[in-house]
Amino acid sequence: MRDLLRNITYRLLSSLATLLLAIGLAMGATVAHADARADETGVAWEQLSADQQKLLGRFESGWADLPGERQSRLAAGTARWGTMTPEDRATAQQRFRRWQELNPDQRRFVRDQFQEYQQMSSEDQAKVRKNFQRFRQMTPEQRQKMQQRWRRLTPQQRQKLLEQRRLMHPGTRPRPQPRPSP
Repeated sequence: MRDLLRNITYRLLSSLATLLLAIGLAMGATVAHADARADETGVAWEQLSADQQKLLGRFESGWADLPGERQSRLAAGTARWGTMTPEDRATAQQRFRRWQELNPDQRRFVRDQFQEYQQMSSEDQAKVRKNFQRFRQMTPEQRQKMQQRWRRLTPQQRQKLLEQRRLMHPGTRPRPQPRPSP
């Protein structure tokens, strides 16, 4: 039972971590580096470097109409893009494509999970990252077995395991499941 709980926790945490990475890129996770004041007033088009203007070219005509916060996120994102390796860029593009494929309810769920992650203590965030790495190191067969064990559980058994997890990790909220869009 303990192994099953551990495996389920890994699955949940790894899914969360994958989605957090996608949402982080989509939301411009580098906002932390942007000046808070710039978020309110935005960034003038002329303040952007030539490389940033090139990357954001499709926004040029409506740049002044964008909310300041969005301008700052886009500027910070392009600044980060310029420092990425080609491999990092390919990964970012792949994650962004996956983000675009999510329906609005799934995106909302991911945003909620990302906010929950950000509110975790640094120790809990480290646990999530560690469990995510463990999950990534699992073979596809191990992942499939874990998924099959979870699917064989009744809704009551699943709920009991999730409750046990919450008792082991106080302060966590029940995780709402995304609903498909109509």
